[in-house]
Amino acid sequence: MRFLPATLADIAAAGFRPGDLDAVIVTGDAYVDHASFGAAIIGRVLADAGYKVAILARPDPDDVEAFRLFGRPRLAFLVTSGAVDSMVSTYTANKKPRSEDDYAPGGNKALCMRADGSIGQGIAKRPNARPDRAIIAYSTMCRQAFKGVPVVIGGLEASLRRLAHYDYWSDAVRKSILLDAKADILVYGMGERQIPEIMERLAAAAAIEAAAGSGAAAADSNRRRAPKPDLSGIPGTVWARHIGAAPAAQVVDESFPGAELLPDFSAISGADPASKRAYAASFAAQYRSTDSRTARVLVEPYGDRIVIQEKPAAPLERGELDRVYALPFARRAHPMYEAWGGVPALAEVQFSLLSSRGCFGACSFCALTFHQGRKVTSRSVGAIVAEARELVADPEFKGYIHDVGGPTANFRRAACEKMEKRGACLDRRCLAPEPCPNLEPDHAEYVRLLRELRALPGVKKVFVRSGVRFDYAMLDGSDEFLRELVAHHISGQLKVAPEHVSDKVLALMGKPPRRAYDAFAERYATLNREAGLKQYLVPYFISAHPGSGLAEAIELAEYLRGAGFVPDQAQDFYPTPGTLATAMYWCERNPLDGSPVYVAKGAHERAMQRALLQFKAPANADLVREALALAGRRDLIGSGPRCLVRDGGPSSSQGPRSRRRRS
Repeated sequence: MRFLPATLADIAAAGFRPGDLDAVIVTGDAYVDHASFGAAIIGRVLADAGYKVAILARPDPDDVEAFRLFGRPRLAFLVTSGAVDSMVSTYTANKKPRSEDDYAPGGNKALCMRADGSIGQGIAKRPNARPDRAIIAYSTMCRQAFKGVPVVIGGLEASLRRLAHYDYWSDAVRKSILLDAKADILVYGMGERQIPEIMERLAAAAAIEAAAGSGAAAADSNRRRAPKPDLSGIPGTVWARHIGAAPAAQVVDESFPGAELLPDFSAISGADPASKRAYAASFAAQYRSTDSRTARVLVEPYGDRIVIQEKPAAPLERGELDRVYALPFARRAHPMYEAWGGVPALAEVQFSLLSSRGCFGACSFCALTFHQGRKVTSRSVGAIVAEARELVADPEFKGYIHDVGGPTANFRRAACEKMEKRGACLDRRCLAPEPCPNLEPDHAEYVRLLRELRALPGVKKVFVRSGVRFDYAMLDGSDEFLRELVAHHISGQLKVAPEHVSDKVLALMGKPPRRAYDAFAERYATLNREAGLKQYLVPYFISAHPGSGLAEAIELAEYLRGAGFVPDQAQDFYPTPGTLATAMYWCERNPLDGSPVYVAKGAHERAMQRALLQFKAPANADLVREALALAGRRDLIGSGPRCLVRDGGPSSSQGPRSRRRRS
C-alpha cells in the first residue's frame, strides 16, 4: 500500500529529494488517500501523468518554514482549503465555532504539520489550525516561502468564491478569491481536466526559461525576469488581467467576443438597494453559465483589472471517470495519523462506492450546480463492481457497503436527451416546481448495479445512504427501484429531504410541492407493509430558508404535530457561497425573476423558527410561545390536541418579548 509522498520519509522512500518535486499540493485537510478527497484525486491524476507531486497536509499557517518542508516546487503550489469551505468547516450557521474537525487528525482541530515534519500544535498555538479563509492564508504563505512559484487555487472554497460573492461571516460582498489570494489562476469545478493542462503549460514555460539561462545564478535571474506563462483560455478556470484605464466593455468587445460583461465590483458590493439589485443580476448571469455546453465566458471588472471566468470544463465521460477511480488509492488515512486515531472523515466513505457526479435537482440551497454542474455522468457498472471486489478483499471489510451513490443516489444519467446533447436549460429546472415533460426517469441501470453488488461473495448488505430524490423515483413508471430499495438497501429507516411543507417556500427552494412528498410517504408505507417490514421515513427540514416567515414556520410545526414526528436534529439555513438561496438571503429577492423574497435575518427570528421545528423541547417553550404570539396564533398555545406548547402563565409572554428587545 503506497501513499503519495506526504512526509520527508515518504520523499526519501520515493527516491526524491526536497526540491525535486514538480508540484506541492497544499490542503487544509489531513491526507486521506481516497477518491472522496479532492487533494488525493488531483495528486493521483498528476502522478499518473508522470509528475512528481507531494501533499502538504494542514501545514502550520503561522510558520513559513512549514511551507518549505518539501523544498521549492519546480512548477507550482496547488492550494485548496480541503473538502469543505474553511468558514463552513469552522463555524456553525449561527457563527459559533465548531468543537471538532472531522478532517483533522483524530478530529482535533488544533493539530497541523509543523516545520520539522511532525504533527502537533503550531507555533501560534491556535485552537484551530485550519485558518479562516484558508486558501487566502495558504496562498500568502506559499508566496512568502518561495517567491516566483506559481500558485494555483482550487477545490470547493475556490470554486464557489470564484467571482464576487456574498460572505455571510462578514455580512458583505467580497471580491473574487483569486484576487484576495493573489493566485495565478483558479480552478473551479472538478479539476481533472484543468490541472494537467495548467501543468503542461507551466512545464513548457519552465523549459523555455531553463533554456534561456545557464548556471544557477542565471536561472535565478531568469526566474525573476521571465514573463508569466499564458494560462488563459482553459475551460473551468478563472484568471485576471490588468486593463489600466481602458473601459472594460471595450476590452471585452476586442479581446473576448461573445463574452458577457458583469457589473463592476463597485456597483455590486454595497448594501444599498441599487447595489443588491445589481448583485442579483450578476448572480443570475453566473447561475445561467454553469453548463459546459450553454455557458458564456464571464468578465467581471474591478477598476483597472478584470477577472475572466472561462466556460466550465466538460464533465468527465464514463470511461474517464472509470479511469480516475481506478487509480491506486490506498483508501486509508496516511500512517502519520495513527497515533492520533486516524481521520474521522474516512469512516463514512472508506467502504462506500461513488456512482455518479453532477445533479440536475438544482436545489436553491445547494452549491452543486456551481461546482459539479447539472449534467449527471456516472461510472460503469463493471468498474463499480470491480472496486467492490477490492473492498471485499480488504481485511477491514465487514461485509457492509455503506453507500452506492453520489450527490443524488438515484441519478445516473442526464435528465433528458436534450440535456445530453445540448446542455441544461437556462431558465427552468428539471424537477421543480413541476417535473419537466421532457424528463426521462430511469432506474434500470442503478437497479442492475445494486443487484450485482448484492450478489458478490462476501457482501452482506448494500446500503443506499446518499440522498434519494423521492419525486424522481415516483415519476418512474416502474416501482422496481422503490421495491428494491425497501427490500434490500435500508437499515430500519430511510432519510429523505422534503425540506419544508409550505409550497411557497418549497418553490423558492427548488423543491417539489408538498403533495409530492405526501404521495411518496404513502407509497413508502405501502411497500413496507407489503414486504412485511417496519422501516421508518426520517424527513429532513430546514428552518429560516428565504421565503419562510413565522407563518410558514408554524405551518411546518403543525405538519410535524399532525404527523407525530419531531426531528431530533434541526438544520438552520446556512448562507454559504455559490447558492441561489444565499443570493436571495442577501438581496431579499429572487435573482432569477426579480421578485421580492422575505428573509429572516435577525438571530432571534432564526432562533424562533428553529424552535418551532422542535416545539416539544422544554428548552424551546418560551421561544415557541413568543413566535405564536407574534404571528397571532395564540390558538396553538394551551393544552388542546392542536396546541404546540402549553401556556406558560402570566409572565411567559413578558419574558420572551423583553429578550427580543435586547437581541
